[in-house]
Parts: sequence; C-alpha cells; structure tokens
Amino acid sequence: MTSYAASLPTALPTATTVGNPTLNIAIFGVFVLITLAIVIRVSTQNKTAADYYAGGRAFSGRQNGIAIAGDYLSAASFLGIAGAIAVNGYDGFLYSIGFLVAWLVALLLVAELLRNVGKYTMADVLSFRLRQRPVRMAAAVSTLAVSFFYLLAQMAGAGGLVALLLGVSSVNGQRLVVALVGILMIVYVLVGGMKGTTYVQIIKATLLIIGAAIMTVLVLAKVGVNLSSLLGHAADASAKGDAVLSPGLQYGKTSTTKIDFISLSLALVLGTAGLPHVLMRFYTVPSAKEARRSGVWAIWLIGIFYLFTLVLGYGAAWLVGAKAINAAPGKANSAAPLLAYKLGGEVFLGIISGVAFATILAVVAGLTITASASLSHDVYNSVVKRGTATPAQEVKVARITAIVIGVVAIIGGIFALGQNIAFLVALAFAVAASANLPTILYSLFWRRFNTRGALWSIYGGLVSAVTLIAFSPVVSGKPKIDGKSASMFQNVDFHWFPLDNPGIISIPLGFFLGWLGTVTSRELNPAKYAEMEVRSLTGHGAEGAVQH
Repeated sequence: MTSYAASLPTALPTATTVGNPTLNIAIFGVFVLITLAIVIRVSTQNKTAADYYAGGRAFSGRQNGIAIAGDYLSAASFLGIAGAIAVNGYDGFLYSIGFLVAWLVALLLVAELLRNVGKYTMADVLSFRLRQRPVRMAAAVSTLAVSFFYLLAQMAGAGGLVALLLGVSSVNGQRLVVALVGILMIVYVLVGGMKGTTYVQIIKATLLIIGAAIMTVLVLAKVGVNLSSLLGHAADASAKGDAVLSPGLQYGKTSTTKIDFISLSLALVLGTAGLPHVLMRFYTVPSAKEARRSGVWAIWLIGIFYLFTLVLGYGAAWLVGAKAINAAPGKANSAAPLLAYKLGGEVFLGIISGVAFATILAVVAGLTITASASLSHDVYNSVVKRGTATPAQEVKVARITAIVIGVVAIIGGIFALGQNIAFLVALAFAVAASANLPTILYSLFWRRFNTRGALWSIYGGLVSAVTLIAFSPVVSGKPKIDGKSASMFQNVDFHWFPLDNPGIISIPLGFFLGWLGTVTSRELNPAKYAEMEVRSLTGHGAEGAVQH
C-alpha cells in the first residue's frame, strides 16, 4: 500500500492503516462498553412485549425524533455519501437529497396514521382490515428482505472502516470484523430490546451530528468559511476537474445511466415510507401527536446532517483526494475517516471512527429487532399460533430469531465487503418502495383495497425488485477497474437487466399489481375500512395511545 500512502497530500503511515491502531481499538472499546452498559441497565425494564418491541411507548416526540435520526443516519449516510461525493461530486450529493426529501413522504402520508392503526409492526396496519394470516406472512417476508439488504450495507461499512483503522488488510481479517459486529448486534437486541436500542440510537445520533459538525467547521475554516472556495479547491484537486461540480459524472454518461439515476431517485424518495425499521419507531411514542413531532425532529436533524455531508465530501476530495480514497481499504467508505485524520490527527480520527462504528452498531440493532419482531409477532403468533401465543412466548421467539438473523447478516456482509454502502442501502429502499409502500398507501387510503391486492402488491413488488437486483450489474458483470470488478461476484457475468437500481420497473409494478389484484377480487369490507379510517385520523382505540 505504499502507493496509497504516497498519494496523500502529506505523509500518512505507509501501511494499510491510518492512525494508531491501539488508540483506535481503545476508543472503539469505550464506545462499545458505554453502549453495552446502557443496554444492560435498561434491560431490567423489559417486562412486557410492548417494552421489548416498542420501548413501552414511553419516548417523547423529541427523543424518538433523535432516535429516528440515529436509525436513519446509518453508515451509508456518513461513510457512503461522503465517499460518493468525494469520488463523484454532484452525483454523490444526490443521495443526500433523495434521502432527505423522502422524509416528507413519510411524515405527510404515513407517520401519524400508522401510529394510530398499528401496534408493533408494519403488518399490523396492512392486515387491519384484510385477512390476517396471508397478509402478515407476506409483510414478514418483505420486512426480512428489506432488513437483509440494509444489514448488508452496515456490515460492509463495518468491515471497511475497521480494516482501515486497525490495519486489517487481509480478506479473512475483514470477515472476522464483520462477524464481531454481528455478534455485538445480537447482544444488543437480546439484552436491551427496543428500549436499549433507542437509547443507543439517541446517543449515537447526537455524537454523529456533533462529530460531523466539528469536521464541517474545520474544513470550512481552511477556506475562510467560503463554500465556493471549497468547491473550487475540490475541482482543482480532482483529476476530473470541474466535472465534480456538475451533474452527470456518475449517472450522465449514457442513456442507460441517466435512466438508472431516475430509477435510483424513485427508490430513495419513496423508499423511506416503506422501511420497516423506520416505521416501527413510530410505535415507541404514546400518541399520534408525538409521532408527528418525531417526524419533524427527524427531518430537521437529518437535513442539517446532509448539508454537512456536502462539505465533508468535497473536503475529502480536496484534502485527501479521490485516488487515495479509492486505494484505501473500504474504498469510498474511507473518505470520512481519512478526512478526519487530515483535520485532527490520530485522536480525532479515532473519535470520529468510533462514532461511525457506534452508528453501525445502533443501526444493525434496530434492523435486527425489527426483523425479529416481524417473525415472532406476525409469523409465530398470528400465523403459526393463530393469535394464541403469550407475550412471553413472543419475546422468546423474537430473541431466538435475532440470533438467526445475525448469522445470516454476517454471511451476507462477508459477500458485500468492498461495495459502496450508500448504494447497497439504495437497493433496500428500492425493495421497500416496491413491496411495502404501495400496500401501505392502498391500505390507508383506498376503500376498495382487499387481501388479493395486498398479496399481489407485496409479493409482486418484492419478487420483481429482488429478481432485477440479482440479475443486475451490481451482482455480476460490471467492467473491471484496476483488475477488479465492482460487482459483488467476481469473474462471472449472468446479468441481463442493464440498470443498477430496479426502482423504475419494480415500484410502478408494485402499485399496478395492487390495483389489479384488488379489482379482480370481490372481497370488500366497508365497515372495517370505516373503523380503520376513524382510528387512523382520530387515534380512537389506538394501541397504548394517550387520548386527549
């Protein structure tokens, strides 16, 4: 890796690591110990299923909004987007725009209504006026698919980050890192449940935003708080010149990449309102009013953070350079840690990277508890036990499934090593927008909607999205760069779908199949829809709600 070291503007250690590995391990250890202590402390309060799944519905709108930001601002937001901007400039910032605008859809169309209708999971809403067992099973399958793609991104981020900081250059070493993250994730979920996970996310969101703010101030201080000057420096430092400041560097080369950008945009903007782990957070507040407050707090915090990513990405392009970033372990995902090292040396690098590591742990814990809750509440209790399982049995099954999900995430994360994690998250958004969002919106707003429509929408959107991803260049067939393919599987090519993101096909198909399934079925329950409409709009009868 001497070429990597030589390519940096000033001398960095001539190794596959940056900073002091001992110091980095110590800072990581402090973060892990603090968060584990919190999780263990609150675990004594997990006495009911509502405590384990929804944190006892005891969080205020502000607390939950910060936790939502902690859940949403994943490794993809901090590591992936900063790297995407550093390497591809303007086109990388489009991820930030898409992720932020998506919250308007979630807040205006979903948050309050979902809180009033549901109990623990997304399937509570989807099955409210439809046949319980088939709809809950479909929703559980979709939840697992979305969670799996999201977990891939976090695991890949963990592998790249720790490889950079601890000098783990071997593939087996990075695989071990992924396994350790998976084990920690399982411990958080088994011990702390939703309440412990929420507190970890609140702390992590606060530290992440503060850390990004400090880095932003330090970068801007170098250019006299002049954003235009920063952009000019970034363009001068880039081999691509002013192209990093204009659209099209990544998505404007051909008509295919332009269509791919539209597909990506659809997935980003529509996906948030269908993400099960984000939707589940709205059940942790006592009322719909607090759910709205959660959304408002989340939008402000997330919006401010994404403005920071613009400065961090172009700051990394200027101060570190795209060549050095691509040569580092973790590639584009290493841009933010490398920038932290340039700005503040070993200690600052260790702190920022510790925050990023805590980010990964908090998000994977949230994803795991969502997937395990869906399996235990929707599949085990509602489908297998037909609603007769006790809360204690449900929680026991949830903990067992958390272990299984952790193992699957570890295996998937090993295959995803080296992928840009912002893009992997975009795939999760595509699945959520294709399978979940059409069914949620139809359930809440279309009186005629029925079980067949829900099943066709979920399964159709899910199967189409996953199939197109499996046969896309993301998985196989991308041209080699520096002797290595950017696809997940090397040296094979079985792709036939030309786009990286399937959203432009799978999202409209999910809506169409929901409509088609509904109009070809005679099932109709206007009384149940009227009950759902009153409950969604007023909160009357909502689970655990505080009535006013």
